[in-house]
Amino acid sequence: MDFKEKLLKILPESGIKENEPMSLHTTFRIGGKADYFLMPEADKVAETIKLCKQENMPYMIVGNGSNLLVSDKGIRGVVIALEKQMNSIEIKGNIIRAQAGAMLIGLAAKAAESSLGGLEFASGIPGTVGGALTMNAGAYGGEMKQVVKRIGILDKDGNSDIIDAEKYDGQYRTSYIMKSGAIVLWGEFELEKKDKEKIREEMDELKKKRTEKQPLEYPSAGSTFKRPEGYFAGKLIMDAGLAGYTVGGAQVSEKHCGFVINKGGATAEDVYTLMQNVSAEVKSKFGVELSPEVRIIGEF
Repeated sequence: MDFKEKLLKILPESGIKENEPMSLHTTFRIGGKADYFLMPEADKVAETIKLCKQENMPYMIVGNGSNLLVSDKGIRGVVIALEKQMNSIEIKGNIIRAQAGAMLIGLAAKAAESSLGGLEFASGIPGTVGGALTMNAGAYGGEMKQVVKRIGILDKDGNSDIIDAEKYDGQYRTSYIMKSGAIVLWGEFELEKKDKEKIREEMDELKKKRTEKQPLEYPSAGSTFKRPEGYFAGKLIMDAGLAGYTVGGAQVSEKHCGFVINKGGATAEDVYTLMQNVSAEVKSKFGVELSPEVRIIGEF
């Protein structure tokens, strides 16, 4: 049997796409075709990964594609997408449990509806629970490590495990999960009872800040560079005179220089070249190295 035939023994035809444009699955709206784009149910993820390993088929996990820059040449091998098939959210008391594909925005909204505070910072982050836990996503002073209680994972060998907040070891844009190559299946968060109106007020205030300061009207991957110690990437880029700097259809946002936006028709190569040039200019002027926060996937 070929790889596709073996996949069909695990997944339905509807869960398998071939030569799928990744531009449909990234918030940059950029990216070439993936050889296979798979959408397994939760109980089929481990089996799907096991098959990929047996067949020496490279694979990667994606959620909402909100932190990805995928090469125009696409992705050789398999993309396993968790967003649509694994997005349930359950609440028991002050504990909220969400599958890896649940959107953070939806998770924060459900918590607010149940008068549970602690996830207000996540109410505007356009990623999934799995992606957010992997990189310890954060905004406006909040981070996933502040609220996570337990996480269900598949380790790099495909074995199921549950880790606690201590083992999670959330640090700035990284965690045990990222370092170990594990895959998030679900996350459990311990929140605090809080007045529903106060939660909504905080979320509305953060939404107002985002709308005023971030270029939400254009496709992007959010913050393009990590925050260098002692600096802010956006300010360094602005001080280097790069606001509005453009390569092809990619541009350093004039509204917030920490964002690279797809102004229209940008290719991955445009974005990549722009990022390289911006990094070189900041290094030249200020001696500070900028590291990408966006994950760069494929051949450049």
